[in-house]
Amino acid sequence: MYDYVAGKADWGSFGLPLEGAEGSETRAGAHVRTDVPNCRLEDRLPEICERLEESGWDTCFVLDERGVVLGRIGRRAIRRREDVSAEEAMTLGPSTVRPSARLEAIVERMQRQALTNLPVTTADGRLVGVLTLRDAEEALRSRGG
Repeated sequence: MYDYVAGKADWGSFGLPLEGAEGSETRAGAHVRTDVPNCRLEDRLPEICERLEESGWDTCFVLDERGVVLGRIGRRAIRRREDVSAEEAMTLGPSTVRPSARLEAIVERMQRQALTNLPVTTADGRLVGVLTLRDAEEALRSRGG
């Protein structure tokens, strides 16, 4: 037996399963896409752009060796295609949400801010995946929300 001392909020922020009426299926982490492209600081933008074209994504997350999000390479940098490193091309500290974030609140935020996707990270900043507005809205519809 083990007592998780940090509490339910911390538990959920790491994407660990939640139960009950407000269980995991009502949270962002249950609906993330984990196939989002990522790269390292030293990767070159032209090679990143090639990988993005093959994958169909229009963003790439820059991660450190532990999988912590350092930055995001967005559409503007991708369009320019300069021969620079990911570190030089990235936008620092992108806004993220936790896996435990309530899906309904996240959809409202994404609609209000005209966001098509949001990165989902654990409490220690590790990338879990990306929640797309389309997937989140579909999940709410299927739950009757």
